[in-house]
Amino acid sequence: MLKYKICVVGTGYVGLSNAVLFARQHDVISLDIDLPRVEKINQKISPLVDSYIEKALQENQLNLKATTDKKQAYQQADYIIVATPTNYDSENNYFDTSSIESVIADILPLNTTATIIIKSTVPVGYTVQIKSKFETEQIVFVPEFLREGKALYDNLYPSRIIVGEKSQRAEKIAQLYLNATMERNAPVLCMDATEAEAVKLFSNTYLAMRVAYFNELDTYCAKHNLSSLDIIKGVSLDPRIGQHYNNPSFGYGGYCLPKDTKQLLANYRDVPQNLIQAIIHSNQTRKQFIVKEILKKRPNIVGIYRLTMKAGSDNFRDSAIQDIIHELEEYNIQIQIYEPTLQQEKFENYSLENNLAKFLSSSDVILANRMSDDLKKSLGKVYTRDLFGEN
Repeated sequence: MLKYKICVVGTGYVGLSNAVLFARQHDVISLDIDLPRVEKINQKISPLVDSYIEKALQENQLNLKATTDKKQAYQQADYIIVATPTNYDSENNYFDTSSIESVIADILPLNTTATIIIKSTVPVGYTVQIKSKFETEQIVFVPEFLREGKALYDNLYPSRIIVGEKSQRAEKIAQLYLNATMERNAPVLCMDATEAEAVKLFSNTYLAMRVAYFNELDTYCAKHNLSSLDIIKGVSLDPRIGQHYNNPSFGYGGYCLPKDTKQLLANYRDVPQNLIQAIIHSNQTRKQFIVKEILKKRPNIVGIYRLTMKAGSDNFRDSAIQDIIHELEEYNIQIQIYEPTLQQEKFENYSLENNLAKFLSSSDVILANRMSDDLKKSLGKVYTRDLFGEN
């Protein structure tokens, strides 16, 4: 097997999991602008909460180093994987892809032969546009299908490998990923870039729809004093539905689902649709329902147990609980947050209480999107819709 020089730009869940994946067989440089993150990686310390990444950095023999030096990272690379964040711009109804374009602009003067693999989520049609803009054929889109907290695991045991190009180069990229997995039987699909972009957005929107569906089922049960657990178990025994991704929550959130559903809706601007819009509206309705349920308890102080959406993750960007916090504030409810991954005294304008015992005793109601052993002694105060004790 050939050994390649691979550069991975960005050390978030996608970037770092890709870097660790390939560093088992190839020479990998991780590039990031955040010096503390770079230093941690070079010390074999994961800057992310991901047990597989943490273990791999500590125990595996990895050909991995991190740097902030673009020239060092780009010049000798055979493959450059771009995994920088693309945030949804609600004003323009479009992903802000400026981070990708900035990286490509830096790469091209330094390396005219490397294959540039975009792993960041992008709008449908983006790859064709960006290749035209930069007048280069070096760019290939390869979507990622990873879970926060299990990003490396999902790379090692992928559900599928999709490459956004039909060519010998695409087959070579697919084989590069396949060779890095622990199981070499993952389905491989090579398709045009625009179709690959659509696969990513439709996949995440379907997952958001499934979350919204079981949340609406749970809302119905709560209003009619029915057992959500019994009904969901009964519904999910149908093999066409399945007993997965069916645990009610405060709403879908996190890095991917909110922005990807909105981007897909934006791509529908000239296409008839009802369902995509309804998924987004359903998520807002669910959060409003949760707020009303909390207000019925007439609390003075509401404790927020973790800003993160799921166990085993440290990412709380766009978590549903944040919208609920903002709604509760409108009713003059005092908020305190328990989030041990944060060391400061406040999050936004809300107080952080990282003494768990004090947090539990001083909260009238404790909101927990997912249950934890931490809360067992205060179950009478806990409000959650978690039925299965899993993400």
